[in-house]
Amino acid sequence: MKYHQIDKNLFIKNRKNFTAKMQPKSLAVFNSNDIYPIGADSTMPFEQARDLFYLSGVDQDKSILVLFPDAPNEKHREMLFLTETNEHIAVWEGEKLTKEKAFEVSGIKNVFWLKDFEKVFFEVMTQCDTVYFNTNEHYRANVETETREARFIKWCKEQYPAHRVAKSNPILQRLRSIKDPIELDLMQQACDITEKAFRRALKFVKPGVWEYEIEAEYWHEMIRNRSRGFAYTPIIASGQNANVLHYIENNQQCKEGELILLDTGAEYANYSSDLSRTIPVSGKYTKRQKEVYNAVNRVKNEATKMLVPGTIWADYHVEVGKLMTSELLGLGLLDKADVQNENPDWPAYKKYFMHGTSHHIGLDTHDYGLLHEPMEANMVFTVEPGIYLPDEGFGIRLEDDVVIQEKGEPFNLMRNIPIEADEIEDIMNS
Repeated sequence: MKYHQIDKNLFIKNRKNFTAKMQPKSLAVFNSNDIYPIGADSTMPFEQARDLFYLSGVDQDKSILVLFPDAPNEKHREMLFLTETNEHIAVWEGEKLTKEKAFEVSGIKNVFWLKDFEKVFFEVMTQCDTVYFNTNEHYRANVETETREARFIKWCKEQYPAHRVAKSNPILQRLRSIKDPIELDLMQQACDITEKAFRRALKFVKPGVWEYEIEAEYWHEMIRNRSRGFAYTPIIASGQNANVLHYIENNQQCKEGELILLDTGAEYANYSSDLSRTIPVSGKYTKRQKEVYNAVNRVKNEATKMLVPGTIWADYHVEVGKLMTSELLGLGLLDKADVQNENPDWPAYKKYFMHGTSHHIGLDTHDYGLLHEPMEANMVFTVEPGIYLPDEGFGIRLEDDVVIQEKGEPFNLMRNIPIEADEIEDIMNS
């Protein structure tokens, strides 16, 4: 991995918090992700299953974590199963985790080779009543591929049909949504890398550059700062492309007078950042562009203040809608009749701002978190209002990542990244 080794105490604490929520005489199993094939002998770059990483820090394929806090044998209470490494593998693929290195990374003393999994697993399954399976229940999940985790669950149910089954996901949804100080430091590093990449882009952009050239500038700066690259597929959307919310082609030339919507966050150590900025190709906003830009920025600033402990996500979005409605009235995009006659299920402002304002962020860009439960301190949310104007040829979105505090306004992890229109113009023209 490119990133610096993470303090193993984070993973020790995460496991302790998880096992404290488990039923008596139960065990939980977590599998790594597959390496997915492309064709012939080509594969996609490996990315670890986030829950396994959260609980162990292991960033290697074909890995299994088993937690059995009530195990009669102490060495079975926390177990890692890893691919056995050897000289041949080290030559062709690079060194994999040894048992000693796995302990350094995870804090787990009992590390077994994967070839011994079924034998050891049989022993512990004879001693437990319930097995926790790890299914993906994120509200945006749309999984079409059978994962390594899914294959394991199918196998386990066939081999051990008499065991009770429980879900690890509700526990992890709560635990992962509240960040440890070590996690917040990692997310700050991701945001700091994003800042460097964005500042590089500001100096690079001018009329005639192509969207993919801007994307390349980001890649360069991210990778040279120990990031794997973008935390999600980047959006480099010039002109009308900004009005396509998930535009990812990034293949158009940026023309004089246009705006470019940049939705481009770096990852670091598997933790995400999520930034949106909208900049002028020519280095200067028109009067109208700046009016709309400043309106979006005001909504973002006021929405941010609402992210405090106790806030309910759905209620928050209703209040943000009121802020946006006021700004759209001021811009002449809505009139009072539009608001008075609006459909409560699709308010008038949705014509110009049709997506949500905030989502959890952490190990996943759209991270785990139970949206029907009140917000708590040390949750991290994006704040990303936008106004999209196809008739005027541009769209504007602004986005920061913020940490909810016990008291007062959230702490902005992107506080150092330029956002004021005048500051962006000054940097582009310096």
